[in-house]
Amino acid sequence: MTQEVKKGKKKQVEKENQKEKKFEKNIKENTVENIKVKYGSSIRFPYQRVWSRFALIFPVLFIVWYSSKQGKEIYLAKQKEILLSRTLNIECSSDYEAETNKYPECVPEKCGRIVMDKLVLSTESDILLKIAVNGLNLGGSDGGASILDLHSGALSKGQGFIDIYSLSETKKIFNSSDFAIYKTIKTKIQHAIAHNFGISSNKIFLTKPTFFSRMTNISAKTIHDEYWHPHIDKDTYKSFHYTTLLYLNDFGRDFEGGRFVFIDKNNVKTIIEPRKGRLSMFTSGSENLHAVEKSGTRYALTISFTCNPDAAISDPDYRIK
Repeated sequence: MTQEVKKGKKKQVEKENQKEKKFEKNIKENTVENIKVKYGSSIRFPYQRVWSRFALIFPVLFIVWYSSKQGKEIYLAKQKEILLSRTLNIECSSDYEAETNKYPECVPEKCGRIVMDKLVLSTESDILLKIAVNGLNLGGSDGGASILDLHSGALSKGQGFIDIYSLSETKKIFNSSDFAIYKTIKTKIQHAIAHNFGISSNKIFLTKPTFFSRMTNISAKTIHDEYWHPHIDKDTYKSFHYTTLLYLNDFGRDFEGGRFVFIDKNNVKTIIEPRKGRLSMFTSGSENLHAVEKSGTRYALTISFTCNPDAAISDPDYRIK
């Protein structure tokens, strides 16, 4: 009897132990399930790994695309540099070669872009700036681009042009020495073109339009005010073969913007920052597609040359009465 009681108690203890183990197991399983629901992996879908990788790669691809769209910038001349002469030779375009071959003694040894900071004296630049400011103040475009052409007398006024020599105020702002300085600088530039492009100076001729310009960031009123569009000089002005631009004030000091940008293949941009007295020279064909950035008040003088003697113009006369 005593043994049966002991056996019964033993079985009862074993049953209770089994119940406790089963209960603990259930608690553990429920806890794990709860943790999985709360902290486990998110809902899965087809190609989840592919999309995850794309999400990581896409920002990198976007940065590469954006950088290529913006284009690579190369500086031919910065404002802080003072250059005796710097040249970037480029291949002549077929259209430019076909055009200049009509004038064998005017064909450049190489097409290119040249910057010089020492050709024009600071005192000469001051006189040219005075001519530009005083002359343009007698007129001025309603938009962002104003010009003064001493050869024809054309002066921007509103949305058109007037003859500056017809104004009584003109005799108060110009004198014969201004025109003498203008001619001296033109001749210097003519010889610089001949020397740098390997041609004879008496085989290139001053052509129109040759003009002072004032570029600002005022909203354009006519298409002539939209100076920032990329263009080719030879397409715009048929007589041009060699273009020069003489800056009369300083980028980063007198104005912001206004950088001169050559636009090459693969959206490579070659930059010239304006500097007072800096001369930029380049062949006028499609090898030199370019634009000017919108700017504050930038002054410059464009002096252009042709190989065609029939398209030549004379130096401006001091014809103020």
